[in-house]
Amino acid sequence: MKYTSAEAAKLLRSLNEELGAVVSAEMATREFVAATTEDVESVRPKYDFAESQKEIERLQKEIRKVKHAINVFNTTTVIPELGMTIDEALVFMPQLSSQKVKLSSMRSRQAKTREYARSASSIIEYRYANYDVEAADAEFKRVSDLLAKAQTALDVINNSVKFEI
Repeated sequence: MKYTSAEAAKLLRSLNEELGAVVSAEMATREFVAATTEDVESVRPKYDFAESQKEIERLQKEIRKVKHAINVFNTTTVIPELGMTIDEALVFMPQLSSQKVKLSSMRSRQAKTREYARSASSIIEYRYANYDVEAADAEFKRVSDLLAKAQTALDVINNSVKFEI
């Protein structure tokens, strides 16, 4: 069946939730406590070891299949606007985000700021930006625009291009 990446992610989430429910149900029924005065068989919860393992294995196999298909899609699909695969873009975007945080701090600095006295000394100290603050502001805007472009291009592909699972 064909899915978009967004649809595949929802399918994967659903399969993981289903697996979690099966594992939780197994944990709740695979062991039980009975008082010595109780009939053990009357309080024994319904549990089928072989059936539980079979269902867990089926769901794990389906999860692997979906994850693999997503990984293949991500490593082979090129985002034309960026000239890189989705996989590369998923590394590139956090790099841009990190760069944007650094540049945000740099662009908000003054070229020269007075330092507060750390001792009783009467010497006045200044902190100087060792870069062009306006260049940092321009680079911040460029990186912000590139990050937005990358996110939008990825969103378009994730919601429109289908692949086989």
